Order: sequence, then C-alpha cells, then structure tokens
Amino acid sequence: MAHSGRLNTLNKALIIAPAWVGDMVMAHTLVQCLRQRAPDVSIDVLAPAATAPVAQRMQEVDNIHVVDFQHGELGLGKRRAVGRGLRGADYDAAFVLPNSWKSALVPWFAGIPCRTGWSGEARVGLLNDRRTLDKTRYPLMIERFMALADPAGALPKSPYPVPVLTADEDNAQLLAQRFGLGLDGVVVLCPGAEFGPAKKWPVAHFAQLAQRLVDAGRQVWLMGSPKDAEDAAGIHAAVPDCHNLAGQTSLVDAIDLMSVAEQAVCNDSGLMHVACALGVPTVGVFGSTSPGFTPPLGEHAQVVELSLDCRPCFQRQCPLGHLNCLQQLSAQMVWERLHLGG
Repeated sequence: MAHSGRLNTLNKALIIAPAWVGDMVMAHTLVQCLRQRAPDVSIDVLAPAATAPVAQRMQEVDNIHVVDFQHGELGLGKRRAVGRGLRGADYDAAFVLPNSWKSALVPWFAGIPCRTGWSGEARVGLLNDRRTLDKTRYPLMIERFMALADPAGALPKSPYPVPVLTADEDNAQLLAQRFGLGLDGVVVLCPGAEFGPAKKWPVAHFAQLAQRLVDAGRQVWLMGSPKDAEDAAGIHAAVPDCHNLAGQTSLVDAIDLMSVAEQAVCNDSGLMHVACALGVPTVGVFGSTSPGFTPPLGEHAQVVELSLDCRPCFQRQCPLGHLNCLQQLSAQMVWERLHLGG
C-alpha cells in the first residue's frame, strides 16, 4: 500500500464520482467529511451526465465537471483530454470513488499530487494513496467513502453524517405548474430499479397501493427515468388518477419535485436514496438485495423486506423463477409502514 501521496492539509479537492445515482447520493457523506476536515476546502466533482445532477443539489460542491464517458467505456483519449484540461486547476488531492482502473486515469493525467482510492483493478501507479479495503471495518458503502477523507482511514464519530440534497423550491413550483400538479398531500411512488427485475416490486402491488392512497385523498406521483416508463404506465392504467411523470423530467427536476412529497415508496434504487437525502419519509422495498450495504439513510427511512431462505441472492433475475421475495410482499405491508398526516 502506497503512502507517499497522502496529504494532511487540503485546499482544493476533486471527487471522481460514481456512475450510479444512489452511489452519487451517498458520496455526499465524503463531501461532508472533507469539509469537516478542512472547512475552507474547495470541492469539485467530476461526474458522468447520469449522476452530475445530484451534485448540483449538494451545497458544499463548488464546481461540477460533466464528462461524456458511457458506462463501461474506456474512452482513453477522452480521459486523457479531460485530465490534461484540469492540469491548471491546482487540485492538491483527488478522491476516486469507483473501483475501476479507468476511473483513476483522469486525476493521473491531470497530475494531481495526491490520488486517493481503494485498491481496485490494477491501479498501482495511478493511485499513490492506495488503500486496502477491510470490509469488516467498513461494511457500509458510506463508510468506505468517508474513510477516504482521513489520511489514516478514520471514520467520523457516530452518528454518521447522512446525505443531504437541497432542492430548488422555485423550480419545484414552476414544474408543478407545468404539469398541472398541486403540492399538497403528495406521495411519490418509484417503480423502477436500474439493477434488474429482482429489485422491482410488482406493478400490480404498486397499483394496489396507489389506489389506496388515492382513496385516502393523496396525490400520487409516479416518478422515474425513461426506462421506468413502461412500469409506470402499467400503474397509471390501473389507477388513472395517478400522475405519471416517469420519463417526463430530468434528474435534477425530479429531485426538486420529489422534495415536496409527504412520503415516498421506492424500490432499492437511486431515487430511494434521493428521497431520503431530501428528508422525505421513505419506505424502501427490498427484494433480491439487502439493506446491509446501502440502506436508505436518515431518521425517516424505513425498510420493508421478507425473511426468506432464498434472499438476499443479489441476482438481477430471480434464479428460482418465482420472485417470492417481492410477490409475497403485499401492498398492505407497505401501507402499514406509511405515516400519512391528516
């Protein structure tokens, strides 16, 4: 493990951000730890277009460099150009959150003196503050992020900071007007999950919950990316009084709209972490995955899951073909977790 690059003082930092929305939200814990370590530090983020909007809603982030690397793309020439373009930015440290070899290339090309990250795939030389991950010491993703902020890998005292996103209230008002929405009594349902079907609570269950919410006088907003449009359309077909916004907003607009919600129900997904970071009381529905590594965070976050011998399997598709972990998790079980005002 290399030690020569470690800095005890920090003036200007660049975070190489994750490519997944939920991971980007959780990276705010690192942002907070860096600011605690060095109150005057300038913090920039380099992120793909898919996750950069999350950083726009982090108060401590000064600048965002959006890159057009596709997920999984090497893009060596692009990374070289981006890195060389950052050489005059005077960064004294870079924190590389993804574990891939290619993710460490930009700060290396940029000549940033201290390049910190966990030992990943063949990153010797690219990282000069290369840490060896002890999964028992850092079981949570946020712990693995926060530990990078400290030269010795120390974690902040408990309770840990939780991600906080700050919405643009004026934008939320404008978006509500654009879509013809009221801002009272809103419950957001997020039926998507990028990982795969084994994370997705059945559309029929979402529809049953949506109908109960509508009957209780709530506005139900269906939110998600264009990839979630089909599932949202199925819920909307069953409950026409829902407002189907899936695929109709940018991510930053979805963040601002979600901030007005009274409650959110989400699969284990990026939007689950967004809702929690906005302070929205959130029920996370877990199927093939476990909240043991990336739980929804915050005092108003809850998890609903079943205790079955076959879960968590962490598979994208149910290997047994029945998806009992989600099929048997009823709308009634989620309804009982909601705390709806009068």
